Amino acid sequence: MKKLLFAGVLMALLFTGCEGYWGDKTDISFIDIPEFTQREVAYVPIQPVLNQFVRPVDICVGFDELLYIADEGSQEIVCIDESGRELSRFPLPGVRSVVQDRRFDLLAIGTYDTVISGVNYPLTCLYRINLQGSTGYGLRHARISKAIVHPFYFKSSFSASDAQVRFNGVAVIGSNDPTQNNRYLVTRSGPSLNNAGQGPDDAVISFNNNDVYQSPILVSTSSGLFNNYFKRPYGIASFTQPPQFTARLSPNFYVSFLDADASLKVQLIEFNESEFGAEYRPVIFPVGDTATADGYLYEPSRFDMPYDVALTGDATGFVFVADAGKDSVYQFTANGIEGVPPPPAANTTKYQMASFGGRGQGLTQFVEPRATAVYRRILYVADAGNGRILRFRLTTDFD
Repeated sequence: MKKLLFAGVLMALLFTGCEGYWGDKTDISFIDIPEFTQREVAYVPIQPVLNQFVRPVDICVGFDELLYIADEGSQEIVCIDESGRELSRFPLPGVRSVVQDRRFDLLAIGTYDTVISGVNYPLTCLYRINLQGSTGYGLRHARISKAIVHPFYFKSSFSASDAQVRFNGVAVIGSNDPTQNNRYLVTRSGPSLNNAGQGPDDAVISFNNNDVYQSPILVSTSSGLFNNYFKRPYGIASFTQPPQFTARLSPNFYVSFLDADASLKVQLIEFNESEFGAEYRPVIFPVGDTATADGYLYEPSRFDMPYDVALTGDATGFVFVADAGKDSVYQFTANGIEGVPPPPAANTTKYQMASFGGRGQGLTQFVEPRATAVYRRILYVADAGNGRILRFRLTTDFD
């Protein structure tokens, strides 16, 4: 009888949980519910979140295999390793973009304060930062070795409109020719339609590996040769990506546009040489085969504010677009197809969508994502509006 009574009490306790007899039910609301996706192929978050930033607007993986973040909010370049551990910081006024060339120098865009005719101007500036100091290598030993201030790299005069010009992004071009290796391209935007006979402020401009200005990039299309092809160009990415010894040396580059009237806001520009000369031409990707994929890079009006375009340095050849207007990150193949090939056991040949985002503070949400970078199958996103760097890995990449 006693055994039956004890069993009855025990069953009552099991059905009432931790309430009643033992006191109030324990509050477990403090436990975070893990976020997950029901898609078989997706980028899943890697924790912890790196949230020691104010407003990170650019991120790059260096050829030294470290990561460099441009924190516009704190006006610093921040260096972290692959584990997310912060190594050092370097103050740079107005910093908004950073890349590393194959000599391990940083090329960073910021501002340069100067006084002209009694007026103070914070002019846009490209800084070369040498990481090799007398006491060692790294950002903590860094020093500025060159400052390229607009507009004095191509003219000696100055007008008030020059103060409205901005450098936006930098892409390093590799080459087997030592005289051509480490030259670089810079996206520039501004109000002038023909500055000192050099064409419009809106341009992609080239510098040699000694930081000497060369010329704007002219683009040839079926309608002719244009010096005003680029409309509010911002993000730019070359095929020369780490790791160092397998970096591709193609002169081609991707560029993104912030112009509201641009239909194709992310484009691949290809360099061609023939017996008739050399020229840059836009590449046309296929669009619209819904049996192959649900989306394409060249869908008209696909993007809103694509501040950044990034390429992988591995065999995947993936292209990533960070769209601050849509609070999303988009992934495409080298042929402009949105998505990744299906897993081997899948019963479909259709590319699987991997793009993701949406406004919010969740682990797969963003507020103004401004840049991405990829290394060793890890996708890094500079989530500017949330002041953090997020890391992701594709489900099919887990061994």
